[in-house]
Amino acid sequence: MSADCPFCAIVAGKAPASRVAESPGAVAFMDLRQPVPGHVLVVPREHVETIYDLPPDIAADLMRLAVRVANALRALHDPPGLNLWQSNGDAGGQEVPHVHLHVQPRRHRDGLFRLYPHGLPSPVPRDALDTMAAALRAQLGPPSDPHEERHDGTLT
Repeated sequence: MSADCPFCAIVAGKAPASRVAESPGAVAFMDLRQPVPGHVLVVPREHVETIYDLPPDIAADLMRLAVRVANALRALHDPPGLNLWQSNGDAGGQEVPHVHLHVQPRRHRDGLFRLYPHGLPSPVPRDALDTMAAALRAQLGPPSDPHEERHDGTLT
């Protein structure tokens, strides 16, 4: 827990929140700001500032709870779309330095945001994409999950 983190205060029950669901490793609650009805935040109980520091077991629990919330939002609101996003650092738009997932039901023309404000980017040539993929594979190293696929599509 971090003493000055608003999400840690919510997790600890020291700050008010409209809780939606809880799991052993995560808590889901309504975002104070509701740009669209149903905006839920899902946070790990443990204070972790960015996804770069998120342990795999906590990440798994966080995602499991986010999926449960997404399914509940679908059952309640029947939205034609849904966003699940997570931001890191100032340049990424992270406002609270505690990992959190935004789960938002979406409606056509709800005005929330536009993915490509300058129009859809042109496709990148395959050789450039292959070069980027190879560089990322080199950084990944061997898979830690026995079910993770290798870059050639086979299971490890």
